[in-house]
Amino acid sequence: MSPLEITANVLAGASILLAGRNSVHTWWTGIVGCSLFAFVFLHSRLYADVVLQGFFVGTSVVGWWQWLHGRDGGELPVTDLPPRQLLGQLLAGAAGAVIYGLLLRRFTNAYAPFLDSTVLAFSIVAQLLMMRRRVQNWPFWLLVNSIAVPLYFSRGLYLTSVLYAVYWVNALVSWRHWRRLREATAGLANA
Repeated sequence: MSPLEITANVLAGASILLAGRNSVHTWWTGIVGCSLFAFVFLHSRLYADVVLQGFFVGTSVVGWWQWLHGRDGGELPVTDLPPRQLLGQLLAGAAGAVIYGLLLRRFTNAYAPFLDSTVLAFSIVAQLLMMRRRVQNWPFWLLVNSIAVPLYFSRGLYLTSVLYAVYWVNALVSWRHWRRLREATAGLANA
């Protein structure tokens, strides 16, 4: 466990907890934490996770702006994803995991290319849904964290593995919290 891994975990952990509480501060803490995690994963030969951290940094900038100004210049409300779009997100995540896994297996010395690619693909889906404040981002994070915990543990990233176990619990709690926020928003719209 390196100081870099510890610092990345602290900042990323703060970001995830802030996301669960629907706080806009999730984005800047995520930018810094993900930037540090890119180096941690590069050292561990988890190349899909390196790419994912770059994606997280870029989408965190956009997400930050969207949460503040995304609905006609005002804050985005928490809403549901329509079922048809949910199916599309599931299929896109699965296709992305297979395609990227095949590329990693063919062209790199990646450790567990398909598991790593599944974490990548469904993290992208979850992040995009979180950026739009869709309640369904949390079940996707549950899937990601369920795969990431044993994957990171197998690479000796014990602290990161524990953090992702905490993320799993946070995703469960946050899913419940965001459903309540959605209901409150719907109640205001109907009043």
